[in-house]
Amino acid sequence: MRLATPDEIRLMDRAAAERYGVSGLALMENAGAAVARVAFRVAARMARAGPRCRGELGRPVCVCILAGRGNNGGDGFVAARHLVGFGARVAVYMVGDPSTTAGDARTNLDAMVKSGIGVVPLLDEGAWNAARADLAASDVTIDAILGTGARGAPSPEAARAISSMNESPAPVVAVDVPSGVDALTGAVPGECVIAHATVTLALAKTGLLTYPGASYVGRLVLDGIGMPPMLIDSSEIRTRLTTPDGVRAALPGRRPDAHKGDFGRVLIIAGSPGMSGAPSLAAMGALRSGAGLVHLSVPACIAGEVSARHAEVMTHPAPEGDLSAILEMAATCQAVVVGPGMSCCERTSAIVDAVISEVRTPLVLDADAVNVMAGRAQALREAKAPVVLTPHPGELGRLLGVGADEINRDRLGWARRAAMETGATVVLKGARTVIADKTGEAYVNPTGNSGMASAGMGDVLAGVTGSLCAAGLDSLAAGYCAAYLHGLAGDFAARERGVDGMVAGDVLAQVPEAFRAVRTKTAMLWRMMPIAYAHTLEGW
Repeated sequence: MRLATPDEIRLMDRAAAERYGVSGLALMENAGAAVARVAFRVAARMARAGPRCRGELGRPVCVCILAGRGNNGGDGFVAARHLVGFGARVAVYMVGDPSTTAGDARTNLDAMVKSGIGVVPLLDEGAWNAARADLAASDVTIDAILGTGARGAPSPEAARAISSMNESPAPVVAVDVPSGVDALTGAVPGECVIAHATVTLALAKTGLLTYPGASYVGRLVLDGIGMPPMLIDSSEIRTRLTTPDGVRAALPGRRPDAHKGDFGRVLIIAGSPGMSGAPSLAAMGALRSGAGLVHLSVPACIAGEVSARHAEVMTHPAPEGDLSAILEMAATCQAVVVGPGMSCCERTSAIVDAVISEVRTPLVLDADAVNVMAGRAQALREAKAPVVLTPHPGELGRLLGVGADEINRDRLGWARRAAMETGATVVLKGARTVIADKTGEAYVNPTGNSGMASAGMGDVLAGVTGSLCAAGLDSLAAGYCAAYLHGLAGDFAARERGVDGMVAGDVLAQVPEAFRAVRTKTAMLWRMMPIAYAHTLEGW
C-alpha cells in the first residue's frame, strides 16, 4: 500500500488534470462526498440506532463543520452540501475571512452558499460562542481547517478552533489529515485535533502512519476519490505500508520433501559476560522463523549456560582474540547476525570490522554491533555482502552523530538518510518501525504494540531477520517481512496476555503462529491493519 508525501499528492493532482482530464474540482467533489459518507456513518454508529434521516427518530443528524480557507476547507464545503442531501442539519464555521478563499475552494464555498447553507466567519466573540454551542449540540464534527500543506504550529485562530473541537463531546472526522499533524513527518508541533476518524484522500499520507501523528488520527479510512489508478501505479512514490499480502508474496515456500539444509544456516555472534539471554533469544528467533540450522558463537565464559538453555542451537565457545573460527563458520552459512547481548568494546569492534571486510553472506548488525560503528557510518559501504542494520533511535543517532530526539522527529527521513549514507538496509525500530534501503525505497510497519517496549524484543527481531536473509530474501524484503512478522507475533501475544508485563519470550512463542497467519489468514490480518478502504466500511 503506497504512502504519499504532500508534494507527491500535489504532483498527482496536477497530472490527473493534465494527463487524464480529472480536474481538481472533480477530485474535491469526490473528496467532500467521501467525508460526508464517513461522518454520517460515525454519527449513526455513535447513536447506536442506524442512520437518522429526515424525521427518523424525531430529528436529523446534527453536524458542525469548521473549515479553513484552503482546499481542505473546500472539501468541507462539499461535505456540507452532501450532508444536507442526506437530511442532516449542518452548521459551517470558517477560520478566517471567507473573502480570501480562492480557486476550487472558492467555487465550492459559493456553491454551498447558493445551496442555502450559510457560513459564519470566526471573526468575533459572538461567532466563537455560536460555534461552541453548535459543537456541543452536534452528533459529529468535521475538521476541515488545515490540510496536508500545513507546516509548523497552527495559527492562534486555528489553534483556538482545534481546541474547541477537542473540548466538544462530539466525535471528530478529520478531512485528509487531523489539523495540527504534519502530513510528511507525523510531527505535532502545537495544538492538534484528536480525531475519531480521518478520511485520507487518494493515498494515505506518511505522517498519518508515523508517530506521534498516528495517535491523533483515530480510525484511518482511505478513499481513492477517483484518482486514476494508472496514475498511482505509474508514480514514483517510494514509501509503502507493509501489508499481509506483500509479506506472504515475499516468503519462500516450504516443499514437502525439503531438508534442513534447504532453509538456510545462520551464524549468530552474540553475548558477553552476564549477557547470556540475548544470544538465546536471537538464536531461537531464527529457528522459530524457519531457519534449518543455527550456529551460535558466544564467549567461552557463557557458552555452558547458553548451551544448556536450548538443545536445538549449536553453541560454539569463541576463544578470546581468535576470529579465524568465527570467519570459517561464517563461510558455511547463508546469513550472519552480530550484536545481540554484546558490549561496546574492542572485541565487538574487531568482530564487526572482520565480518564487514571478509564475510560474503548477508550481515545483520544489531545493538552494540551498530554502536561500535559510531562516527564510521561510511565504513559500512566497504562490506563485501548486503548489510541490514537494526538500530533503535539512540543507536542510529550515535551512528549518524545526532540525538535520538532528532531521529524521532522524522523517523522516515532519518532511516532513508542512514541507508543512503551506509549503503545498508536500515530497520529503525520503535512504534511503526521504518525500513529503508539505499535506493530510497521505504516501508512503514503497521504491526506491534506498546507491550513490546521491553528487553529482548530486538534480539528476537535480529534472529528473525537473519533467518529470512538466509532463506534468500533480499535485504529490504527481509527487513520489512521480519518487522511485520515480529510485530504480529507481539500482537498475538498481547491478545493472549495483554500488553502489561509482556516479555520477549511471549513474542518468541508466537512467531510460528505469525508465519502461519500470513500464509493462511490474510483476511483476518487486513482487519487488524490501522487503515481501511472506504468501500469496506459497510456496517462500520
